[in-house]
Amino acid sequence: MKRGETNQGARVIDLDGFRGLVLALHSRGYALFGPRMADNAIVFDEIQSPDDLVVGWTDRQEPGRYRLERGGDGAMFGYVVGPHSWKKYLFPPKERLVQISRNGNLVTASPEALDDAKRALIGVRACDLAAIAVQDKVFTSGAYVDPHYQSRRRSIFIVAVNCGAPASTCFCTSMATGPEARTGFDLALTEVIGEGRHEFVVDIGTELGGLVLSEVSSREASASDLDRKRSIVDQAERRISRRLEIKDIKDLLYRNYESTHWTTVAERCVSCANCTLVCPTCFCSTVEDVTDLSGDHAERWRRWDSCFTLDFSHIVGGSTRASTGGRYRHWMTHKLATWQDQFDTMGCVGCGRCITWCPVGIDITEEIAALRANEQSPGRKDKEKAHDRH
Repeated sequence: MKRGETNQGARVIDLDGFRGLVLALHSRGYALFGPRMADNAIVFDEIQSPDDLVVGWTDRQEPGRYRLERGGDGAMFGYVVGPHSWKKYLFPPKERLVQISRNGNLVTASPEALDDAKRALIGVRACDLAAIAVQDKVFTSGAYVDPHYQSRRRSIFIVAVNCGAPASTCFCTSMATGPEARTGFDLALTEVIGEGRHEFVVDIGTELGGLVLSEVSSREASASDLDRKRSIVDQAERRISRRLEIKDIKDLLYRNYESTHWTTVAERCVSCANCTLVCPTCFCSTVEDVTDLSGDHAERWRRWDSCFTLDFSHIVGGSTRASTGGRYRHWMTHKLATWQDQFDTMGCVGCGRCITWCPVGIDITEEIAALRANEQSPGRKDKEKAHDRH
């Protein structure tokens, strides 16, 4: 059975059952990772027990703005997503690939051992499940498989959480990636609060997920439980108002490669690379070689990079994308168009992080809408007719 292809009936656990679930994973040797509060944001970090998780907080997100607020219902998962994504546990920001040592005339190269540590990711949203699936295609499909990513991926246990309170920057419904987790998880929780109860409806996605859940106290989900779960997910879906029109989006971007709109975007973009660093699917990286002063020891490291940096596209003669407009055009066109040619999927899952964490509030959905509007403007059509006559 593939992850998330549920073929077992849903169960219900209470807060003690949730605690037991987390502890059951710990007893099976999993290092636990979940949402914690740091630097006035909700981030993903290692936890030692359920007590380390964020409780009773929610986030308010708008273009270029993120704030935490106290929630009134004591929810454990009453927020959406923060600046971190789960990819850092599969594709780390920085990792050593090989060490090279010299002893006299003997040179020894030692590749870094593969990391197969067991990790349990707790609180993964549907959009981030979709992002992990996209990175699976990037790193493990085709002729070239990244062994470091593959080793980490095989040892991951995923506890997803269905979204009940989307942010204003979310547009997962446009990308068919949320707010409900449908695939890619071992267990998926829907937090239900009200009528004096605080429970989780649990969908089982894998046999391993079922085995772990069997170690804690639970009951079979009733029709009423399933109705409440459906109501929460449906309400979240209705609250998502931001839209990205994806029909013919690849052709739209190819047609507008020379559009003057990229210059308009560049007047606001500061090339800070925030959008790529918070993105759960971006995979740009660079390789650096470092050596000690004696020259007897060297190391090769891979670290995250961004197509927004001037040096990223530097070749003999300079950068091939010297302008800010050219770099933004490349990012958006790759994310929504050429990614489809490479991996048969788009590189966007509608999580909205790039909108929230852009310091000037550039909105990818608005920029696509602007390109469409420019094509429909009378001035654009007149210019095209004049071009055709010549």
